[in-house]
Amino acid sequence: MKSQVKSLALALLALFLAFSLIRFPDQALEASIRGLNMWWEIVFPSLLPFFITAELLIGFGVVRFIGILFEPIMRPIFKVPGVGSFVWAMGMASGYPSGAKLTARLRQEKQLTRIEAERLVSFTNASNPLFIFGAVSVGFFHDPTLGVLLAACHYVGNTLVGICMRFYGRENPAEEEGNETREKITLKKAFQALHQSRLEEPRPFGKFFGDAVLSSIQTLLMIGGFIIMFSVFNKLLFLVGITPIIAGAIGILFQMLTLPQELTIPFISGLFEITLGSQMTAQAENAVLLQQVICVSFILAFNGFSVQAQVASILADTDIRFRPYFLARILHGLFAAMLSVLLFIPLYVDRQAFESNESPVWIRLSQHESFWSELFEKLVSIGPLLTIGSLAMASLILYRRMIKK
Repeated sequence: MKSQVKSLALALLALFLAFSLIRFPDQALEASIRGLNMWWEIVFPSLLPFFITAELLIGFGVVRFIGILFEPIMRPIFKVPGVGSFVWAMGMASGYPSGAKLTARLRQEKQLTRIEAERLVSFTNASNPLFIFGAVSVGFFHDPTLGVLLAACHYVGNTLVGICMRFYGRENPAEEEGNETREKITLKKAFQALHQSRLEEPRPFGKFFGDAVLSSIQTLLMIGGFIIMFSVFNKLLFLVGITPIIAGAIGILFQMLTLPQELTIPFISGLFEITLGSQMTAQAENAVLLQQVICVSFILAFNGFSVQAQVASILADTDIRFRPYFLARILHGLFAAMLSVLLFIPLYVDRQAFESNESPVWIRLSQHESFWSELFEKLVSIGPLLTIGSLAMASLILYRRMIKK
Protein backbone atom coordinates (compact mmCIF):
# COMPACT_ATOMS: atom_id res chain seq x y z
CA MET A 1 0.00 0.00 0.00
CA LYS A 2 2.81 2.40 0.92
CA SER A 3 4.58 1.67 -2.36
CA GLN A 4 1.37 2.34 -4.31
CA VAL A 5 0.86 5.69 -2.58
CA LYS A 6 4.43 6.65 -3.41
CA SER A 7 3.92 5.72 -7.07
CA LEU A 8 0.73 7.78 -7.22
CA ALA A 9 2.41 10.78 -5.57
CA LEU A 10 5.35 10.70 -8.00
CA ALA A 11 2.99 10.37 -10.97
CA LEU A 12 0.91 13.34 -9.79
CA LEU A 13 4.07 15.40 -9.28
CA ALA A 14 5.22 14.65 -12.82
CA LEU A 15 1.79 15.57 -14.19
CA PHE A 16 1.80 18.79 -12.18
CA LEU A 17 5.18 19.76 -13.67
CA ALA A 18 4.05 18.91 -17.21
CA PHE A 19 0.78 20.86 -17.05
CA SER A 20 2.40 23.81 -15.27
CA LEU A 21 5.14 24.03 -17.89
CA ILE A 22 2.47 24.06 -20.62
CA ARG A 23 0.43 26.67 -18.75
CA PHE A 24 3.35 29.02 -17.89
CA PRO A 25 6.03 28.49 -20.60
CA ASP A 26 7.44 32.03 -20.48
CA GLN A 27 7.86 32.14 -16.71
CA ALA A 28 9.30 28.61 -16.68
CA LEU A 29 11.85 29.58 -19.33
CA GLU A 30 12.83 32.66 -17.34
CA ALA A 31 13.34 30.57 -14.17
CA SER A 32 15.28 27.97 -16.13
CA ILE A 33 17.63 30.60 -17.57
CA ARG A 34 18.12 32.05 -14.10
CA GLY A 35 19.14 28.63 -12.74
CA LEU A 36 21.41 28.02 -15.72
CA ASN A 37 23.16 31.38 -15.27
CA MET A 38 23.78 30.67 -11.60
CA TRP A 39 25.23 27.24 -12.45
CA TRP A 40 27.60 28.23 -15.24
CA GLU A 41 28.64 31.58 -13.75
CA ILE A 42 29.22 30.53 -10.12
CA VAL A 43 28.61 26.89 -9.21
CA PHE A 44 30.54 25.10 -11.95
CA PRO A 45 33.74 27.22 -11.99
CA SER A 46 33.89 27.48 -8.20
CA LEU A 47 33.40 23.76 -7.48
CA LEU A 48 35.30 22.09 -10.34
CA PRO A 49 38.84 22.84 -9.06
CA PHE A 50 37.93 21.56 -5.59
CA PHE A 51 36.37 18.36 -6.96
CA ILE A 52 39.36 17.55 -9.17
CA THR A 53 41.87 18.38 -6.42
CA ALA A 54 39.98 16.22 -3.93
CA GLU A 55 40.08 13.25 -6.31
CA LEU A 56 43.85 13.69 -6.71
CA LEU A 57 44.43 14.00 -2.97
CA ILE A 58 42.41 10.87 -2.27
CA GLY A 59 44.12 8.86 -5.01
CA PHE A 60 47.64 9.88 -3.99
CA GLY A 61 47.06 9.02 -0.32
CA VAL A 62 47.22 12.57 1.04
CA VAL A 63 43.77 12.20 2.61
CA ARG A 64 44.81 9.05 4.44
CA PHE A 65 47.95 10.87 5.62
CA ILE A 66 45.80 13.72 6.98
CA GLY A 67 43.38 11.24 8.49
CA ILE A 68 46.00 9.51 10.61
CA LEU A 69 47.40 12.81 11.91
CA PHE A 70 43.95 14.24 12.81
CA GLU A 71 42.55 11.05 14.32
CA PRO A 72 43.19 12.23 17.94
CA ILE A 73 41.13 15.38 17.24
CA MET A 74 38.21 14.19 15.11
CA ARG A 75 37.55 10.95 16.99
CA PRO A 76 36.95 12.41 20.49
CA ILE A 77 34.98 15.45 19.31
CA PHE A 78 32.89 14.16 16.40
CA LYS A 79 33.42 10.38 16.69
CA VAL A 80 34.58 10.10 13.08
CA PRO A 81 38.02 9.11 11.71
CA GLY A 82 40.70 11.69 11.06
CA VAL A 83 39.91 11.75 7.32
CA GLY A 84 36.79 13.63 8.35
CA SER A 85 38.96 16.71 8.92
CA PHE A 86 39.75 16.80 5.19
CA VAL A 87 36.05 16.51 4.25
CA TRP A 88 35.12 19.17 6.81
CA ALA A 89 37.72 21.66 5.54
CA MET A 90 36.94 21.04 1.85
CA GLY A 91 33.21 21.29 2.54
CA MET A 92 33.61 24.73 4.10
CA ALA A 93 36.03 25.97 1.46
CA SER A 94 34.15 24.83 -1.65
CA GLY A 95 30.55 24.71 -0.44
CA TYR A 96 27.76 22.19 -0.84
CA PRO A 97 27.49 19.46 -1.97
CA SER A 98 31.26 18.86 -1.69
CA GLY A 99 30.94 17.30 1.75
CA ALA A 100 28.50 14.69 0.46
CA LYS A 101 30.63 13.85 -2.58
CA LEU A 102 33.81 13.40 -0.54
CA THR A 103 32.03 11.44 2.19
CA ALA A 104 30.55 9.09 -0.41
CA ARG A 105 33.98 8.69 -2.02
CA LEU A 106 35.63 7.80 1.29
CA ARG A 107 32.81 5.38 2.10
CA GLN A 108 33.33 3.64 -1.22
CA GLU A 109 37.01 3.30 -0.33
CA LYS A 110 36.06 1.73 3.05
CA GLN A 111 37.77 4.52 5.00
CA LEU A 112 34.48 5.16 6.82
CA THR A 113 31.82 2.88 8.26
CA ARG A 114 28.21 3.63 7.39
CA ILE A 115 27.47 5.23 10.78
CA GLU A 116 30.63 7.34 10.58
CA ALA A 117 29.74 8.44 7.04
CA GLU A 118 26.23 9.44 8.14
CA ARG A 119 27.70 11.46 11.01
CA LEU A 120 30.25 13.10 8.74
CA VAL A 121 27.89 14.08 5.93
CA SER A 122 25.56 15.73 8.45
CA PHE A 123 28.00 18.56 9.28
CA THR A 124 30.38 18.85 6.33
CA ASN A 125 27.96 20.38 3.81
CA ALA A 126 28.26 24.12 4.24
CA SER A 127 28.01 27.28 2.19
CA ASN A 128 31.41 28.57 1.10
CA PRO A 129 32.75 31.98 2.21
CA LEU A 130 32.57 33.23 -1.38
CA PHE A 131 28.79 32.90 -1.38
CA ILE A 132 28.25 34.23 2.16
CA PHE A 133 30.52 37.28 1.84
CA GLY A 134 30.26 37.97 -1.89
CA ALA A 135 26.70 37.05 -2.88
CA VAL A 136 24.65 37.39 0.31
CA SER A 137 26.27 40.14 2.39
CA VAL A 138 27.51 42.33 -0.48
CA GLY A 139 25.32 41.33 -3.41
CA PHE A 140 21.96 41.06 -1.64
CA PHE A 141 22.25 43.15 1.54
CA HIS A 142 24.86 45.63 0.20
CA ASP A 143 26.48 45.46 3.65
CA PRO A 144 29.98 43.89 3.81
CA THR A 145 30.03 44.01 7.63
CA LEU A 146 27.19 41.49 7.72
CA GLY A 147 29.40 38.73 6.32
CA VAL A 148 31.20 37.91 9.57
CA LEU A 149 27.91 37.51 11.44
CA LEU A 150 26.38 35.22 8.81
CA ALA A 151 29.57 33.16 8.51
CA ALA A 152 29.92 32.77 12.29
CA CYS A 153 26.30 31.63 12.66
CA HIS A 154 26.68 29.21 9.75
CA TYR A 155 29.99 27.55 10.63
CA VAL A 156 29.60 27.52 14.42
CA GLY A 157 26.12 26.09 13.98
CA ASN A 158 27.51 23.37 11.72
CA THR A 159 30.15 22.51 14.32
CA LEU A 160 27.46 22.19 16.99
CA VAL A 161 25.57 19.83 14.69
CA GLY A 162 28.70 17.68 14.37
CA ILE A 163 29.07 17.53 18.15
CA CYS A 164 25.41 16.52 18.52
CA MET A 165 25.69 13.88 15.79
CA ARG A 166 28.53 12.13 17.65
CA PHE A 167 25.79 10.54 19.72
CA TYR A 168 24.04 9.22 16.62
CA GLY A 169 24.33 5.47 16.03
CA ARG A 170 25.34 4.50 19.55
CA GLU A 171 22.79 1.69 19.40
CA ASN A 172 24.90 0.04 16.65
CA PRO A 173 28.42 -0.07 18.13
CA ALA A 174 29.46 -2.95 15.87
CA GLU A 175 29.09 -0.75 12.77
CA GLU A 176 31.71 1.73 13.94
CA GLU A 177 34.34 -0.62 15.27
CA GLY A 178 36.15 -0.92 11.96
CA ASN A 179 38.11 2.33 12.04
CA GLU A 180 38.82 2.56 15.77
CA THR A 181 42.52 2.73 16.55
CA ARG A 182 44.50 2.78 19.75
CA GLU A 183 47.94 2.90 18.15
CA LYS A 184 50.28 5.78 18.75
CA ILE A 185 50.09 8.36 15.96
CA THR A 186 53.42 9.20 14.33
CA LEU A 187 54.43 11.11 11.22
CA LYS A 188 56.21 8.00 9.94
CA LYS A 189 53.06 5.88 10.09
CA ALA A 190 51.10 8.60 8.33
CA PHE A 191 53.67 8.76 5.53
CA GLN A 192 53.71 4.97 5.21
CA ALA A 193 49.93 5.03 4.75
CA LEU A 194 50.30 7.74 2.09
CA HIS A 195 52.93 5.67 0.24
CA GLN A 196 50.84 2.53 0.42
CA SER A 197 47.79 4.33 -0.97
CA ARG A 198 49.80 5.62 -3.92
CA LEU A 199 51.12 2.12 -4.67
CA GLU A 200 47.58 0.75 -4.63
CA GLU A 201 46.55 3.15 -7.41
CA PRO A 202 47.18 1.17 -10.65
CA ARG A 203 46.25 3.88 -13.17
CA PRO A 204 48.97 6.06 -14.76
CA PHE A 205 48.80 9.75 -13.92
CA GLY A 206 47.33 10.79 -17.28
CA LYS A 207 44.40 8.39 -17.06
CA PHE A 208 43.91 9.08 -13.35
CA PHE A 209 43.76 12.84 -13.95
CA GLY A 210 41.39 12.38 -16.87
CA ASP A 211 39.09 10.21 -14.75
CA ALA A 212 39.13 12.86 -12.01
CA VAL A 213 38.11 15.54 -14.52
CA LEU A 214 35.34 13.43 -16.05
CA SER A 215 33.98 12.34 -12.68
CA SER A 216 33.93 15.91 -11.38
CA ILE A 217 32.24 17.30 -14.50
CA GLN A 218 29.67 14.50 -14.46
CA THR A 219 28.76 15.37 -10.86
CA LEU A 220 28.56 19.09 -11.70
CA LEU A 221 26.30 18.42 -14.68
CA MET A 222 23.97 16.56 -12.34
CA ILE A 223 24.10 19.47 -9.89
CA GLY A 224 23.27 21.88 -12.73
CA GLY A 225 20.19 19.87 -13.63
CA PHE A 226 18.95 20.01 -10.04
CA ILE A 227 19.54 23.77 -9.81
CA ILE A 228 17.61 24.46 -13.02
CA MET A 229 14.70 22.15 -12.19
CA PHE A 230 14.26 23.47 -8.65
CA SER A 231 14.43 27.04 -9.92
CA VAL A 232 11.57 26.22 -12.30
CA PHE A 233 9.65 24.21 -9.69
CA ASN A 234 9.89 27.03 -7.16
CA LYS A 235 8.53 29.50 -9.72
CA LEU A 236 5.67 27.20 -10.72
CA LEU A 237 4.59 26.70 -7.12
CA PHE A 238 4.23 30.45 -6.78
CA LEU A 239 2.36 30.84 -10.08
CA VAL A 240 -0.25 28.17 -9.32
CA GLY A 241 -0.89 29.64 -5.87
CA ILE A 242 0.58 26.86 -3.72
CA THR A 243 3.32 29.02 -2.19
CA PRO A 244 0.85 31.60 -0.75
CA ILE A 245 -1.17 28.77 0.82
CA ILE A 246 1.93 27.37 2.53
CA ALA A 247 2.90 30.92 3.52
CA GLY A 248 -0.40 31.28 5.36
CA ALA A 249 0.39 28.24 7.50
CA ILE A 250 3.97 29.33 8.16
CA GLY A 251 2.73 32.83 8.95
CA ILE A 252 1.14 31.48 12.13
CA LEU A 253 4.52 30.20 13.28
CA PHE A 254 6.16 33.50 12.33
CA GLN A 255 3.60 35.40 14.42
CA MET A 256 4.55 33.27 17.44
CA LEU A 257 8.23 34.10 16.78
CA THR A 258 7.43 37.81 16.27
CA LEU A 259 8.65 37.68 12.67
CA PRO A 260 6.83 39.75 10.00
CA GLN A 261 4.49 38.12 7.48
CA GLU A 262 6.53 39.67 4.65
CA LEU A 263 9.25 37.09 5.30
CA THR A 264 7.05 34.03 4.76
CA ILE A 265 7.27 33.99 0.93
CA PRO A 266 11.07 34.52 0.92
CA PHE A 267 11.41 31.84 3.61
CA ILE A 268 9.45 29.29 1.57
CA SER A 269 11.44 30.16 -1.54
CA GLY A 270 14.63 29.68 0.47
CA LEU A 271 13.48 26.22 1.58
CA PHE A 272 13.59 25.23 -2.08
CA GLU A 273 16.52 27.30 -3.38
CA ILE A 274 18.86 29.24 -1.10
CA THR A 275 20.01 31.91 -3.57
CA LEU A 276 16.53 33.11 -4.47
CA GLY A 277 15.35 32.86 -0.86
CA SER A 278 18.28 34.90 0.43
CA GLN A 279 17.78 37.56 -2.24
CA MET A 280 14.05 37.87 -1.55
CA THR A 281 14.70 38.06 2.21
CA ALA A 282 17.14 40.93 1.73
CA GLN A 283 14.52 42.77 -0.35
CA ALA A 284 11.61 42.14 2.07
CA GLU A 285 9.89 45.29 3.33
CA ASN A 286 8.68 45.95 6.89
CA ALA A 287 11.36 43.67 8.30
CA VAL A 288 14.26 44.85 10.46
CA LEU A 289 17.76 43.61 9.76
CA LEU A 290 17.87 41.15 12.68
CA GLN A 291 14.71 39.45 11.44
CA GLN A 292 16.18 39.18 7.95
CA VAL A 293 19.42 37.74 9.35
CA ILE A 294 17.49 35.10 11.33
CA CYS A 295 15.63 34.06 8.18
CA VAL A 296 18.74 33.98 5.96
CA SER A 297 20.74 32.05 8.59
CA PHE A 298 18.10 29.33 8.67
CA ILE A 299 17.90 29.22 4.87
CA LEU A 300 21.69 28.85 4.50
CA ALA A 301 21.79 26.14 7.15
CA PHE A 302 18.83 24.19 5.78
CA ASN A 303 20.59 24.04 2.37
CA GLY A 304 17.31 24.10 0.47
CA PHE A 305 15.58 21.13 -1.15
CA SER A 306 17.64 21.76 -4.29
CA VAL A 307 20.93 21.05 -2.49
CA GLN A 308 19.33 18.26 -0.48
CA ALA A 309 18.24 16.57 -3.71
CA GLN A 310 21.82 16.84 -4.98
CA VAL A 311 23.08 15.24 -1.77
CA ALA A 312 20.47 12.47 -1.97
CA SER A 313 21.54 11.70 -5.54
CA ILE A 314 25.21 11.50 -4.53
CA LEU A 315 24.49 9.30 -1.49
CA ALA A 316 22.31 6.97 -3.58
CA ASP A 317 25.49 5.32 -4.94
CA THR A 318 26.40 4.21 -1.40
CA ASP A 319 24.66 2.68 1.62
CA ILE A 320 24.65 6.06 3.44
CA ARG A 321 21.11 6.95 4.52
CA PHE A 322 19.68 10.36 3.72
CA ARG A 323 17.47 10.78 6.81
CA PRO A 324 20.29 11.68 9.29
CA TYR A 325 21.48 14.39 6.90
CA PHE A 326 17.98 15.83 6.56
CA LEU A 327 17.37 15.90 10.32
CA ALA A 328 20.79 17.51 10.80
CA ARG A 329 19.78 20.29 8.37
CA ILE A 330 16.79 21.18 10.53
CA LEU A 331 19.01 21.13 13.62
CA HIS A 332 21.58 23.31 11.86
CA GLY A 333 18.87 25.78 10.88
CA LEU A 334 17.71 26.09 14.49
CA PHE A 335 21.28 26.53 15.76
CA ALA A 336 22.08 29.16 13.10
CA ALA A 337 18.89 31.11 13.82
CA MET A 338 19.54 31.14 17.57
CA LEU A 339 23.18 32.13 17.07
CA SER A 340 22.13 35.03 14.85
CA VAL A 341 20.13 36.43 17.78
CA LEU A 342 22.95 35.89 20.28
CA LEU A 343 25.74 37.22 18.05
CA PHE A 344 23.93 40.09 16.33
CA ILE A 345 25.07 42.73 18.85
CA PRO A 346 28.71 41.62 19.40
CA LEU A 347 29.47 40.75 15.74
CA TYR A 348 27.43 43.41 13.95
CA VAL A 349 26.19 46.30 16.12
CA ASP A 350 29.34 46.60 18.26
CA ARG A 351 31.49 46.01 15.23
CA GLN A 352 29.98 48.93 13.35
CA ALA A 353 30.75 51.10 16.36
CA PHE A 354 34.39 49.94 16.23
CA GLU A 355 34.59 50.64 12.51
CA SER A 356 33.31 54.16 13.04
CA ASN A 357 36.26 54.65 15.39
CA GLU A 358 38.58 53.24 12.70
CA SER A 359 39.80 50.33 14.76
CA PRO A 360 42.72 48.66 12.91
CA VAL A 361 41.43 45.15 13.68
CA TRP A 362 38.05 45.76 12.08
CA ILE A 363 39.62 47.57 9.15
CA ARG A 364 41.60 44.44 8.37
CA LEU A 365 38.43 42.36 8.58
CA SER A 366 36.66 44.74 6.20
CA GLN A 367 39.53 44.36 3.74
CA HIS A 368 39.15 40.58 4.06
CA GLU A 369 35.44 40.83 3.19
CA SER A 370 36.27 43.11 0.28
CA PHE A 371 38.52 40.35 -1.06
CA TRP A 372 35.64 37.86 -1.07
CA SER A 373 33.24 40.31 -2.74
CA GLU A 374 35.79 41.17 -5.43
CA LEU A 375 36.51 37.48 -5.98
CA PHE A 376 32.79 36.79 -6.36
CA GLU A 377 32.38 39.56 -8.95
CA LYS A 378 35.42 38.30 -10.87
CA LEU A 379 34.06 34.74 -10.81
CA VAL A 380 30.73 35.90 -12.25
CA SER A 381 32.53 37.68 -15.09
CA ILE A 382 34.89 34.84 -16.09
CA GLY A 383 32.80 31.90 -14.84
CA PRO A 384 31.09 31.16 -18.19
CA LEU A 385 34.45 30.99 -19.98
CA LEU A 386 35.81 28.56 -17.38
CA THR A 387 32.69 26.42 -17.68
CA ILE A 388 32.83 26.27 -21.47
CA GLY A 389 36.57 25.54 -21.41
CA SER A 390 36.15 22.73 -18.88
CA LEU A 391 33.33 21.13 -20.87
CA ALA A 392 35.46 21.34 -24.00
CA MET A 393 38.36 19.67 -22.17
CA ALA A 394 36.09 16.86 -20.97
CA SER A 395 34.79 16.36 -24.51
CA LEU A 396 38.37 16.17 -25.80
CA ILE A 397 39.30 13.55 -23.19
CA LEU A 398 36.27 11.43 -24.10
CA TYR A 399 37.00 11.80 -27.82
CA ARG A 400 40.61 10.67 -27.43
CA ARG A 401 39.56 7.65 -25.40
CA MET A 402 36.97 6.69 -28.02
CA ILE A 403 39.65 6.86 -30.73
CA LYS A 404 41.99 4.62 -28.72
CA LYS A 405 39.25 2.01 -28.36
